[in-house]
Amino acid sequence: MDNSVRDRAQEAIAQCVSAVLRSRHTVRAFKPEPLGRTMVEEILADAATAPSGGNIQPWRVYVVAGAVKEALSAALLAASRAGTVPAPAHFPDPLPEVFRARLQDFGARYYASLDIDRSDVAARARQSEKNLSFFGAPVGLIFAIDRRLKPHSWIDLGMFAQNVMVAAKARGIDTCPQVSFAPFHEVIAEHLRFPPEEVTAFGMSMGFGDPDAPVNRPAMPRERVSDFARIAGFPEGPSGR
Repeated sequence: MDNSVRDRAQEAIAQCVSAVLRSRHTVRAFKPEPLGRTMVEEILADAATAPSGGNIQPWRVYVVAGAVKEALSAALLAASRAGTVPAPAHFPDPLPEVFRARLQDFGARYYASLDIDRSDVAARARQSEKNLSFFGAPVGLIFAIDRRLKPHSWIDLGMFAQNVMVAAKARGIDTCPQVSFAPFHEVIAEHLRFPPEEVTAFGMSMGFGDPDAPVNRPAMPRERVSDFARIAGFPEGPSGR
């Protein structure tokens, strides 16, 4: 293969990967269409190519569907309504201003897409409860990790989860990563029979998104590369490849 053919092939691959990454977005309303076990296993096999420090591969995934998923969701909802689960603390208080502004912008866009006034506490609570039923997705995933590991291994788990979402989207399957499951560790661990060293990191909904659901339409803004990256050492002028 000569260089020009190889370059064109490489560019085609790059464009494909870019299209998958840019088309992936969080979905919070799914079609009832089922998702087969073989497809899920293929996605997880692709995701397992993620790097990890020392190749320890710290990820653990519990995949639930059908009656098993419904039973887990029912247990989570019961715990939520009974008030036996600690309030989530996903962010520090106070949250630095730059992050607080983005969080407020997200909330405004999210609730507007649902036609829910941000002062309507009851409606917001009902919407939050949908997290616990995986937003109606046919497949739910609970990501866990050995609690004895250090933050670097949690980064490895995050890279694995990103691979899951990209591998799913490449197959036309949508996802929603959900930290909302983390406070429910005791319920999840008992229901799914975690070994004592494992802790719930987050969950994920997986299935075919409903394109007609307004909640799936808002485009969440992203910062420009120039806003979050500092690039140095490259020659001045037009960039090369």
